Parts: sequence; structure tokens; C-alpha cells
Amino acid sequence: MMHDRQGRPMTMGELEPQIGEPDTTRISTGNEGLDDILGGGLDSDRVYLYEGRPGTGKTTLALQFLLAGARKGERTLYITLSESKRELEVVARRHGWSLDNIDVFELVSPEAILDPAREQTVLHPAEMELNETTQNVFDRVREFNPTRVVLDSLSEVRLLAQSPLRYRRQILALKHFFTGRRCTVVLLDDLSSAENDLQLHSISHGVVLLEQLAIDYGAERRRLRVVKMRGIKFRGGFHDFTIETGGLAIYPRLVAAEHHKPFAGDFTPSGNTELDTLLGGGLERGTNALLIGGAGVGKSSLALTYAVTAAARGEHTVIFAFDEGRGTINARASTIGLPLQEAVDSGKVRIQQIDPAEVSPGGFAHLVRQAVEVGDARIVVIDSLNGYLNAMPDGRFLILQMHELLSYLSQLGVLTILILAQHGLVGPMDTPLDISYLSDAVVMLRYFEADGTVRRALSVVKKRSGNHEHTIREFKLTPTGISVGQPLTQFTGIFTGTPRYIGEKEPLLAEGADDKHGHH
Repeated sequence: MMHDRQGRPMTMGELEPQIGEPDTTRISTGNEGLDDILGGGLDSDRVYLYEGRPGTGKTTLALQFLLAGARKGERTLYITLSESKRELEVVARRHGWSLDNIDVFELVSPEAILDPAREQTVLHPAEMELNETTQNVFDRVREFNPTRVVLDSLSEVRLLAQSPLRYRRQILALKHFFTGRRCTVVLLDDLSSAENDLQLHSISHGVVLLEQLAIDYGAERRRLRVVKMRGIKFRGGFHDFTIETGGLAIYPRLVAAEHHKPFAGDFTPSGNTELDTLLGGGLERGTNALLIGGAGVGKSSLALTYAVTAAARGEHTVIFAFDEGRGTINARASTIGLPLQEAVDSGKVRIQQIDPAEVSPGGFAHLVRQAVEVGDARIVVIDSLNGYLNAMPDGRFLILQMHELLSYLSQLGVLTILILAQHGLVGPMDTPLDISYLSDAVVMLRYFEADGTVRRALSVVKKRSGNHEHTIREFKLTPTGISVGQPLTQFTGIFTGTPRYIGEKEPLLAEGADDKHGHH
């Protein structure tokens, strides 16, 4: 039972906010991602502004807002000064929506008047005074008495006003009209004016900016930012989004501090005793390991070993493949005797191919979150960071985004295996980005020379948690998996980038018929 300020019980009628006292309950924007960014949605009975250049997705987002109201049985109204109802219906149909429960009131172009098939009265803005246009809007709102209104778009009002002063007066008139009504309003503006309209920002309770960025190669990138939101704590910064069938897929920027889950920091076995010994017992859950080395040295094969071993234990692994197709990955696994296909068929290992030209960093972070939170992945493999780097139109923020993603995975007890290919095969190798300081463990794989043959070596350069061997061990890719040899001590030329083994032959792995398999 609710009580008023005097302490007497209140009836349901009194609980409802009175006109002139806006209801501060939150309502959905109709978009799950935007609701997440705003921590629950919009305050009701306020005026909001969605701004962005044409093609950024404002109309789609505004329709989602009205459809959310219509689903709850609310009266909703779309006032359009720029698009006809027919054009809106085309947009809706492409998303699989129906506008049957949304009232559409149009003030459109003169060509529409020439269409004899039109039954609706069409008001042409250029033939009326601006005041008449706004009066028409007010009359229609009074007639329908909707709880949600979209006005598309203010650039048309700006054109009609012809002077900034008249335009501002009209906007203020709109604001005052809606203030006394139980109605949440979304104004759309396509930023057609030369200067940013700060007056519009100041009268709006909240402002959402939508952007479309053209990059040199690949699909355009879209992102969204909440510029202001009075009295609502929102997640700041830019959030990537895409326009899908069914509306805007908005990927809220990942904030690792919001995600915690208790877990035991035990070792994740690799399935190879010597490798676990080299790693001082193995890789712990909630840490990340960077596998670094030249092309073809065996980084991906090592990561696949972890995935298949985890599947045998009944754990889920997801492999994000930026560089290779499933066929190549399966071929590599069968060459070293790993039953990868079996693990994929059982659903324990999932290979997700990522096209770097199509996926934004925010979109990728969302895929990782889904794999962990919905797919219960305990190991995440990113193969490779070079591909992820290419997915970034702006490389400056790659490290920051990677840090947030790794922190998030760490706090949920996931083992992350990152693969980074160095440029060059022999000699001093160049690393495209320095991510080693973010890594809990760095395992270096490299080629070395002994008696005129090329072999492979493995060493742990860094491990934050616990001890590890500081030696170099030889390893081979054989038809029965990865084989790791004894620690080797007698090397020369390690720092020049061309290591040569000058010791006895004895510690080296025996050469056999399987050597020809080592080059896959």
C-alpha cells in the first residue's frame, strides 16, 4: 500500500501522475542495446532528440520506439514531414514490421497531391505558414492523445522557418505544448544545418547521436553515442551498431568492471605433460596466453590441442577464426591427429569465422560475450590478432578495446588464447603490435637450425602467475599430435633472430618417417 506525504493510503487513481507532473518511470526505447546503454530506457513524458545524417538509422530506431509502445497497447503517432506513409511502410516491411497499430500523420511533398489514389488529406508545408504546420501537429496530437510521438524531421521545420529565430520559437512552442501532456516525444534531426543546433540540445531531455563512417575498405561502420540524458546514468562513449532485419543491433561498449563471476583459478590441461611442465603446471583459468611466432610454426595447432583436450573434458571452446576457413582448420587438425571434427559435431568446439572487413570491434566483443554468457565457453581462441587488427579502422584504440575484452574474460574465469603472427620467417622478426604487456603468459614459437635441418622450438618468455621453465624445448607436429622434447641448453644466435643448436644430438627429438608431416 502506497501512502501520501500526510501518511494516508493512496488509491490507484492518485498513484497515477497528474498532468503537468511528468511520470518518472522508465520506458523501453524499443531497442535492447540502447536500453542497456541507458541502464533501463528513457524517462517517460519527456522530449528526446535522435540526430544523425541521412542513412544512419534514425527512422528505424524511432519506429522501434513506437512499436514497443504499440505492443503494450499504447496509442502511438508518427508525424512525418519528410517521408510519405508509403515510404515508411516499405521501411517497416523490410524489417518484418506492420504499422497497423501506429497512427501515421503526413505532411508531404506536392507530388503526392497529384496522386488520385490517395484518400488521405495531404497538407503541403510550403503552402502553409509555419505556425499552421505546428498547429496541425498540435491538433493531431490532441485528437489522437498518444503516449508516444515521433516527429520526423526537424530539418523540414528549419527550412519552413527560414530564420533561426522563428525556428527556435517553433521548437520552444513544441516543447511547451508537450510539457503538459502525458506523452514521450522523439524528435528526429538530420543535421542539415551548418552549425550544431545547441538550442535543440538544451530543450531536449536527452540527445542520441547516430553516425555512419566510411572506411577505406569493407562495409561502412555505424556507431552511436548518448550525448546527454538528464538524470539518467548512461554508458558514455561510442557504441558500434549495425542495421539488421528487425531493427538496429546496438552493441553496448564493453565495461569489464560490470562483469564478475566467482571461479577456481585451477590449471587448464593442454593434454601434453611436457608442455604443462614447461608452463609451470599449465595455464590457469581467468588468464590469457599469447602464442607468438612466424607463419606455419605451429601456433594454431597448439591452440587446437587445448580446444580438443577441453572438449574431451566436456568443456566448451569457441575459436574465432579471422584468417582461415573451417576447411583449413579441420585439415590442420587431422594432419596432427586431433579429432576436431568430432568435437565440433558434439557442439563442444565452435569455430566462428569472422570477416574482418564486415565486423566492427564492438560487434566482435558482442560475439565473444554471447559465446561466454550464452554458449558457456570456458576457452576462447582468437586466431589471429593480426586479423583483429585489420578489423579496426582506427588502430589507436585496439589495445584499449583488447584490454577491456581480456579483463572481461579474465573476470569470468575464461582461458583466452591469442595468436599473433610475426612478420618474417627467419632473422629478426617484427611484431605488428605490442600486446605482450597485456598478456599473462607469452609463449614464443620459432624455427631453429641444427645440422642443416630446420626444426621448431618452444619457450615461455613470460608468465605472471607462478613459475615457469626458462629453457627452450624442441617440439614437432606429428600425426599423433604435438610432441615436446627435453629442455635444450646449447643454443647460439638467439638474439640475432637465427637460433642455432650447437649441442649434442641426443636431447633432440628423433627424426622419423613423420618428419614430412611437420610442415603443415
